[in-house]
Amino acid sequence: MLSERQMMILRAVVRDFTNSGVPVGSKALAKQLPIHVSSATIRNEMAALEELGLIRKTHSSSGRIPSVEGYRYYVDHLVKPDPLRPNDLNMIQSSLGGDFHKIDEIISQSATILSNLTSYTAFTLKPELKDSRLSGFRLVPLGHRQIMAILVTDSGDVENQTFDVTEAVTGEQLEAVVRLINDQLVGLTLPAVLQKLQTDIPAKITHYLQSPQGFLDIFGDVLTRAAQERFYVGGRLNLLNFSQDSDVDSLKALYSLIDKTDDIADVLGQPRDNISVQIGNEMTNDALRYYSLITATYDVNQHGRGMIAILGPTRMPYSRMIGLLGAFREELAKKLLDYYRHYDE
Repeated sequence: MLSERQMMILRAVVRDFTNSGVPVGSKALAKQLPIHVSSATIRNEMAALEELGLIRKTHSSSGRIPSVEGYRYYVDHLVKPDPLRPNDLNMIQSSLGGDFHKIDEIISQSATILSNLTSYTAFTLKPELKDSRLSGFRLVPLGHRQIMAILVTDSGDVENQTFDVTEAVTGEQLEAVVRLINDQLVGLTLPAVLQKLQTDIPAKITHYLQSPQGFLDIFGDVLTRAAQERFYVGGRLNLLNFSQDSDVDSLKALYSLIDKTDDIADVLGQPRDNISVQIGNEMTNDALRYYSLITATYDVNQHGRGMIAILGPTRMPYSRMIGLLGAFREELAKKLLDYYRHYDE
């Protein structure tokens, strides 16, 4: 257990180093602390913190920097989220104030806004879709035997895909298939619709199409895209600003991780309540050993929960970032609730 003075010193070391990037010495701390303490006393306390593994020396300076354990202690026990700056709130509200036609557009834009606000790499995840239901399906002729398949869910998501049909398929046949889909599947959850595509629906479609497999593949693709979790990434190149590894293969591994949905889903994990911080080697992927990840959930009532996250250097200003994510998730939830309310009307 740290004493009050040790916690005060550790807090000051973390805040000073994350702001400046310069190892912190006892003289600098003596000027910062709200109590009068001699440099000698501070050096003794810093030696104790170093023995506990919370701070460490660098090779180039007599000052100290936080260790991963020190950051962890700071985040768990000492951090206080900074209040949101007025210009940050204005930027969030104006950027989210546009006219969006799809949920995906809002979530995608959110990743860009968050990366611009933080100068880090940002991730956004749509609200959970496991309870979304099919609310409509239609086919729109585009000419030259091209058809657009459009699928709509009760949460306002719209997916579409264009495909070609042979001359043997008539408009009346396609209309009959659309009626069948809407009669049999509207109101079911998306996983239930996918299940029916594997069981009784194919046989029913053969009453109207001699070779239904092409249509079933298209419908299945659109449905799968609507049902899958979807991450959006903003500020990919920001990682280069903080990389401590000049090895090309390591950088390739890092960017490969970000571009693979399954891998980044494993890193981000499942949406959890509140805000959580993973630091350095606490993340299972070795490519992230010099980074920290802050995740936050946002709640849109019956429409589920989504996630936002930022990936930046271990030396990040945690108080500011945690404060930003806390405010951002509230503004994003408001925007999505407004969208759902408008869609329901």
